[in-house]
Amino acid sequence: MARLFLTPREIDYINDISKELIKDVVGQKIYYYSVRPDVMDIHDVYEESLEKVFDPPVEIEARVDYKPEEVRINQFGIEEFYTIEIYLHYRDLLDRGIETKVGDYFSYDVAFFEVIQHQLDSSIYGQIEHVMGVKLMGRQARKGQISKDPHGPTFEHYTDPDAVQETFVQQRGFDENKLGETGDIRSLQEKGVLTAPISGPAEVSPEGDETEAGSSFYDES
Repeated sequence: MARLFLTPREIDYINDISKELIKDVVGQKIYYYSVRPDVMDIHDVYEESLEKVFDPPVEIEARVDYKPEEVRINQFGIEEFYTIEIYLHYRDLLDRGIETKVGDYFSYDVAFFEVIQHQLDSSIYGQIEHVMGVKLMGRQARKGQISKDPHGPTFEHYTDPDAVQETFVQQRGFDENKLGETGDIRSLQEKGVLTAPISGPAEVSPEGDETEAGSSFYDES
């Protein structure tokens, strides 16, 4: 589409709408671990390190395409092998100062994955400087590559307190919500084109639920 009709305001609108879908509706997330080669003891020849050093994990909202496990049979028995595709919002990464790259790791469910492929998803209506998202291909990490406790949600048969996520709070461009700082920026609000939502972030939460039906987004009182 011609730049005459798709101006920076339309670019901001497209980014804000797609952010709203990922951060305020879908609710999927990963925990991203950036590798720190500058503080690692890397072998001069093999360019590998016995122990990897990571930055603290960063929670990132994402769209997750979780592939069914691949079952392999070898001399050691049966092995389940997982791969996964992650779609991250490019403007959100820029706003939060997060850099993603091949060789980093992330967790989803109870598994940890190494980023083996990193590519920009697509430009917005042919404007090459504006990218919609980042696609990461993850391969399940071997034991010993990363030794961390997974963050929830994981799976409902676990007894960990965060195994099942019962509370989900929208961000909607607010600096903070009920769960703390969000780091969320909506361009049209930041530039004064739109005002902040009057209703504030909606949430799904068990608080105040007087029945055994479970929490609900809808006001059923």
